[in-house]
Amino acid sequence: MTCGRAAGEDLAMLGRRDPNPRLLKFAKEMRGAPTDAEKKLWYLLRRDKLEGYHFRRQVPVAGYIVDFCCLKAGLGVEADDGQHYDERGKEYDRRRSEVLLAKGVRIIRFSDYEILKFPDAVQATIYRELTGHEG
Repeated sequence: MTCGRAAGEDLAMLGRRDPNPRLLKFAKEMRGAPTDAEKKLWYLLRRDKLEGYHFRRQVPVAGYIVDFCCLKAGLGVEADDGQHYDERGKEYDRRRSEVLLAKGVRIIRFSDYEILKFPDAVQATIYRELTGHEG
């Protein structure tokens, strides 16, 4: 299975990718300045390292930017740093995840620490989420 642009499908036509020019510009800027954890996660996800599942970086969806997204599988992967762990951050993330799920994108989250210290476990978890199978 391949995610993203498939057999002539336009991402915007899938009804998930947000065409807002402000978000597209911000997403492009974010792609140019990834954190160490985002760099590591991208290494784990890119170029069909997960049996043909195709991820994109910094994808605008429903007014938000998802760190990594396989649109065809409807899976978003977030690399979370400290701002996500206080009550305000947790509530924001909960609401954001609900909105994204309503648009067909289920979000899974990993702390920056998990990504940097346990990359194989992170990759295996993502694979299980995509396939329902152990990697």
